[in-house]
Formats: sequence, structure tokens, C-alpha cells
Amino acid sequence: MVRWAKAGEFPALVAIELAADRLFEQVDITFPPGTTMIEEVDDPGTVLVEGDPPAGFALVGWVDGNLHLDQLAVHPDHMRQGIGGRLMAAVIDHARAAGAPHVTLTTYRDVPWNAPWYARHGFSVLPEPEWGPELRALVEHERELGIEIAPRVVMRR
Repeated sequence: MVRWAKAGEFPALVAIELAADRLFEQVDITFPPGTTMIEEVDDPGTVLVEGDPPAGFALVGWVDGNLHLDQLAVHPDHMRQGIGGRLMAAVIDHARAAGAPHVTLTTYRDVPWNAPWYARHGFSVLPEPEWGPELRALVEHERELGIEIAPRVVMRR
């Protein structure tokens, strides 16, 4: 069951993001110290969750008039159960309902559960000349945070 998050669920969402981030160590990606993305969120209306208690979440926002997927995380104990796919479908449905022309995201190009997974869900790489000003600023911000540890791409559906 995908639904909007409740404010009291944020500590559990932090634990999900941290556990999911540890999976990147398998492909030699270690994130720099700092807060998680979900710790910086104060509006539950930007976070879709799956399950009660949540086993995964999708954090969304708006970039250049498109719905932007800032983060999709599923706890490793609950992976391979379709949770990510259901969250992705809910994000796409929300974009349609809100009148967004596209869903955009940034992700690691070569990590199997990143760009290849999104491609299976209808996303394609968005060439840099097609980035809007907000998307360009977001990519630059990610670089400044030090998360461009491996090749990254912008994708759009």
C-alpha cells in the first residue's frame, strides 16, 4: 500500500535511507558524511511510503515544472518484493495527476539498481543541453555535496 508519509514516520525513514545507502558499498561507493536526504525534509506531503510501518519511500519535489524524484529507498530486508516498483508507479501517477509533463531524477549510471532499473521503468538519459536551469543547479549542488563519486546521469520519463 503506497500512501503519503506521516510526520511521526520520519525517524524510520532515516533508518531505511541509511540501510539502503550501505548497499552502495558493494560497488565501492561510500557517501560523504552528513545528513540523509530525508532528514532535510519537513513536509510529509513530499514523501510517498510503502507499508505500515514503511519499508520504503520516495521523496519528490518540483524542478523546472517537472515532478522530480529526489530519492527512492527500500530497506534491504524488504527488497525484491516489488516495493520500489510500486513506489515508482505512485510517483508517475502523482505526476500525471498534478499535470507534470515529466518525471526527472539523477542517479548513478552504472549501478544496476539505479540507471538500469529506472530505464526498465521507462526513463531515458536526458542530455545536458536539455536540462533546465533548476535541474542544472541541482546537479551542481549534488557535485558540491560530493555524491558524484561515480558517473551520474539525469533521466526523464
